Amino acid sequence: MRRLTAALAAVITLLALTAGARLPVPASASFADTFADPVIVRGDDGFYYAYGTTDPLREGEKVAHRIPIARSADLKSWKYVGDAFGDLPPYAAANASLWAPDVRKIGNRWVLYATVTETTTAAGASAIGVATAPQPTGPWTWAPQPAVPPRAAPDGGWWWTFDPAQLTTPNGQKYLYYGSYFGGIWVSELTADGLRITGTPTRVAIDNKFEGAYVVRRDGFYYLFASSANCCAGPTTGYSVSVGRSRSPLGPFTDRDGLRLDVSRAGGTPVIAPNGNRWVGTGHNGLITDRRGQDWLVYHAIDRNDPYLDEPYGINERPMLIDRLDWIGGWPTVNRGAWAADKRDTPPASTPSPGKLLVSDNFDNLSTAWDFVRPDPAATVSGGQLRWPVQGADLTGTSNNAGVLLRTPPNGRWIAETKLTLPLGEDVVRNYQQAGLIAYANDDLFARLSAVAIWNTRQVEFGKEMPYAGNLSYGGTIVGAPGETVTWLRLAHRVDPANGEHEYRAGISRDGKRWTWGGVWTLPADSSPRIGLVAHGGAEPAVTASFDYLRFYKW
Repeated sequence: MRRLTAALAAVITLLALTAGARLPVPASASFADTFADPVIVRGDDGFYYAYGTTDPLREGEKVAHRIPIARSADLKSWKYVGDAFGDLPPYAAANASLWAPDVRKIGNRWVLYATVTETTTAAGASAIGVATAPQPTGPWTWAPQPAVPPRAAPDGGWWWTFDPAQLTTPNGQKYLYYGSYFGGIWVSELTADGLRITGTPTRVAIDNKFEGAYVVRRDGFYYLFASSANCCAGPTTGYSVSVGRSRSPLGPFTDRDGLRLDVSRAGGTPVIAPNGNRWVGTGHNGLITDRRGQDWLVYHAIDRNDPYLDEPYGINERPMLIDRLDWIGGWPTVNRGAWAADKRDTPPASTPSPGKLLVSDNFDNLSTAWDFVRPDPAATVSGGQLRWPVQGADLTGTSNNAGVLLRTPPNGRWIAETKLTLPLGEDVVRNYQQAGLIAYANDDLFARLSAVAIWNTRQVEFGKEMPYAGNLSYGGTIVGAPGETVTWLRLAHRVDPANGEHEYRAGISRDGKRWTWGGVWTLPADSSPRIGLVAHGGAEPAVTASFDYLRFYKW
């Protein structure tokens, strides 16, 4: 009977996916409004099983499900089949939650890893719990000890021991990846039964930039997928996935440009980021391969028109999405670079490419085309450069004391480009000194593309601030790594033909020749954003941003 059930599920799956029908958006709509940090495995019975983080499933439900489970024969039609746990592991504190599960078949049983957010060790001491079951639906039995115990941070507190992801290599060696922004992502060997780590751990991705690891092996490379930026900023969530690869499961992992993921100016080739449709916060992924051999990225996202499960600024509503994962030139990207699918919206624009030069300001002087919001006399123009000491000021929240140098952009589709020199060094903390381009409607409605120091890292962040539910919402998506001192920045603009929104896509380069295009932020159709330059975020230690030019190209 079991073989017959498996065969029937396989036939259903093959017919459904061969038909080419698109998967529903979101995939979890039939059973949940939110289903965050999802992973999917295929059971021995041929069905697919999805697992999500602990949350209520529906708006208004208010009761959290401890690792909810859903089942599908075809990745399209899902049914909730229960929760993995009614209880917590014996070392968990009473207020612990269970996040970000990972499930694998090891030997003749299923093994589930999950973040245990609080343990009896100390407040804030998280761990990776592990449980086993005879079937993907359970019953699950906790191991008496965590797979990864709490880890004390060298300078106090406890590293975030979050987001487990297991890997088995062709020779049968088992590894567990884990960690988050506080401490970075690490990998440890696992015992043969997969229930605890052993040996000396290796850090594979720097802290303050990556979390949510997921590793697969393909064509002799190990690919480390990881998520960046704030997971949960409601309508301005810029959470997104990038990847690096290595010949060894222990790294070092490098991106398409050869940048390592475990250094201050860490790389990461984009896999998916917000693309201008309703989906933002496209991150924390798993991967499932169907019976035809097609890979699918499993992840959560936030509908920016309905970003919270219940009250504003409460639980972020993060349903599960499943999109085709393509491998182009040895690197993964979702829907051939179009990213999250959504039948409600117009397709994303093609990759921006500059055409005719429309305007070029080489800063021989400051022309009358420019207009200062909060003029800064320290900003000077001479010798073909605008030099601007980074201000001890900001635009986010209610601060609104930073200067903004603006001009009116051309009509239609265009690309704005500048060459920025900003020597921020590496590794040391100098929060949050930055400089770059901005699309600015007013002090509370803007999209800012900056090379920025974030703790020990140096990143290029594309952030957005907007009013929402009586407050200000801000979030950023990470485009990549800045140059050692010089970074080229681009904002590509178009008006969405369906709703009139202004769409801005961020691009960066470290040599002015090879460009990486990241995520998209939108500003309202009834706004009239101007384009400008900023240099703020902290005056100590003193550093000056230099801009060589601002150019507009036809796109």
